[in-house]
Amino acid sequence: GGFLVYLRQVGRGIGLYAKLDAYALQDSGLDTYEANLALGRGEDERDYTAVAQMLGALGADRIRLLSNNPDKAAQLERLGITIEERVPTGVHLSHANARYLVAKRDHTAHTLDLSAPGA
Repeated sequence: GGFLVYLRQVGRGIGLYAKLDAYALQDSGLDTYEANLALGRGEDERDYTAVAQMLGALGADRIRLLSNNPDKAAQLERLGITIEERVPTGVHLSHANARYLVAKRDHTAHTLDLSAPGA
């Protein structure tokens, strides 16, 4: 049992066109967060107010949150949703995504186990 809430917040809330610009900056060497900042945007502009409102409407004011993102948990807490437990998800670490996952871990303290070889 539980709830799956999907929000269309492309590129950590900066939108599709800005995300495409961010990809170009990442191709020049910036990580995903540095690229957002270079565009004059925040590292992560997502807003979870709608999620808190949906959960509140369902009477779910205390949840176990399946997420590696500490900001998501912090925002929901500030919005009145008690996080009983934050349950991290696994990751598929590969050569192609290692740099991205390291940036998520190092810039925004995502709970990612990157202990696989090559991380």
